[in-house]
Amino acid sequence: MIKIYSTPTCHYCKVAKKFLTDNNIAYEEINIMGDAKMQQHIREKTGKLGVPVIEINNEFIMGFDEHLLCSKLGI
Repeated sequence: MIKIYSTPTCHYCKVAKKFLTDNNIAYEEINIMGDAKMQQHIREKTGKLGVPVIEINNEFIMGFDEHLLCSKLGI
């Protein structure tokens, strides 16, 4: 399962979700806005706090990098 940690106002989060949807990739969206526990989780896993963060097989990708996502997803 792919998870995308995002906020409702993040432009790149919307772009990342559209990319996944357009490529028929199922994902779970986790809104971290106002969620201190999820924000801390992201900090612990990535060393940073920013969105989007895309989790694929317990690997965390910061930001929207189409080339990297294609490589990780085999598309």
